[in-house]
Amino acid sequence: MKLEFLGAAHEVTGSCHYVKMGDIHLLVDCGMEQGPDLYKNQDIPVKTADIDYVLITHAHIDHSGLLPLLYSHGFRGKVYATRATAELCHIMLKDSAHIQMFEAEWRNRKGRRAGKPLIEPMYTMEDAIGVLNLFIPCEYGEIITLCPEITIRFVDAGHLLGSSSIEIWGTEEGKQVKLVFSGDIGHGNKPLIRNPQYIREADYVIVESTYGDRLHQDPPDYAKELAAVCRETFTRGGNLVIPAFSVGRTQEMLYFFRKIKTEGLLPDFSDFEVYIDSPLAVEATSIFHKNVKECFDHEALELVRKGKNPISFPGLKVAVSSEESKMINFIQKPIVIISASGMCEAGRIRHHLKHNLWREDSTILFVGYQVPGTLGNILLNGGKEVKLFGEAIEVHAQIKNLAGISGHADQQHLLEWIKAFGETPKRVFVVHGEDSVCDAFASLITRETGLEATAPYSGDIYDLETNVCLAQGSREKKVSKTKESRAVSNVFARLLAAGERLLALIRKSEGRPNKELGKFADQINSLCDKWE
Repeated sequence: MKLEFLGAAHEVTGSCHYVKMGDIHLLVDCGMEQGPDLYKNQDIPVKTADIDYVLITHAHIDHSGLLPLLYSHGFRGKVYATRATAELCHIMLKDSAHIQMFEAEWRNRKGRRAGKPLIEPMYTMEDAIGVLNLFIPCEYGEIITLCPEITIRFVDAGHLLGSSSIEIWGTEEGKQVKLVFSGDIGHGNKPLIRNPQYIREADYVIVESTYGDRLHQDPPDYAKELAAVCRETFTRGGNLVIPAFSVGRTQEMLYFFRKIKTEGLLPDFSDFEVYIDSPLAVEATSIFHKNVKECFDHEALELVRKGKNPISFPGLKVAVSSEESKMINFIQKPIVIISASGMCEAGRIRHHLKHNLWREDSTILFVGYQVPGTLGNILLNGGKEVKLFGEAIEVHAQIKNLAGISGHADQQHLLEWIKAFGETPKRVFVVHGEDSVCDAFASLITRETGLEATAPYSGDIYDLETNVCLAQGSREKKVSKTKESRAVSNVFARLLAAGERLLALIRKSEGRPNKELGKFADQINSLCDKWE
């Protein structure tokens, strides 16, 4: 009766946990790393073909994205998820496979010219389709017996359509243990989907900590905030570009834009157009429509009952083909562009950034968490120049963040979720957070609740009968020279930006340039060029 942590341990992405009950081998999530990989993930401790079941908390790629790779290595067990999660995975895993194959083909075209060996995609479309055929759709609240040793139940986590916490009752040699995996917990009051549900009892709790070190502000009127950003941008004559995940955040933004239209919040630009440039987002939006009764909250259901579509409005356009996507950047009037990926690491959003980052009249609006090291995080932290498709792009657009709009519970809501268990847990494991946040939040849980809380590393193994750590994984950070160089380069870029701003102030106040400070800026600029 063991629990081993494989991924998202002292890291935000790549969620994967291994549970052994007797002769049964089970995974909870099988996610892909996104952004920097700080610690090396432990390999699955058994042959892939020996894994009996995989339980998926929700469809985001950092929780489901390696399922096709699992299949390619021989997994033929069953994958359990809520019905909405299964439907979203059907489009997201195929899309991920397409990206893997496209990138491999693109790199091989360049590699052939340089005489480099061919590379294989991480997995193929056949692998994605193969694992999707193993999915077993489930309903919220349904008690499901996987086998005599294991029973499970999915509970609404309020993070994404179909997202869930998972209760697992496991039995070995007549002794039963209950585990609860939080998945990603929503912060409540999200548009469209319901608030997270509490669970009252568990022997062991595995909880996320993405925002375990911060408190969200009181939620503003998002529609009014968004309308204000639109007004400023359209008045300048620029485009509003919103990097947003195709599943979840895109549909929330459509909900807010519908409110702007129907409530007349932008009278001077009432006929503005919103372009969804993501085939995946278009498909995901149709899945939202299909799961209204099972997943929508009261407000969204009321609109549906009145015959109104909560995420549709006049002026909504979609771009599916690459040709339609390219034409967006030739439109001669201010528009809104919503495109993936949300952290700007891949996808069509990078093309729209290339066409808009250099424009002083455009705005790039971030509406979700940006993992440190991603392009989105660099832009939010004042990056003045970025590289897109091998070309250096100066950043002159307005960079804004819609404060408070997050799919994750903050520290207070996470604590409330944990406190619902009372004194029953023997231990709380803190995962799915930045390196320092996991440790700090574990300490906070102990102070606030008296529960034993631990922030495990990848490779840590616990005996669920005795509550004892059987083995420890590596604590050594995995930082390559390339990443070190990029990090230092980013620091120098920020220093340069600060120096340039200070120089501008001095010039303005004294009426003449400061030669020493100008020389300093040139030196820092030269260092940045060397590090690049």
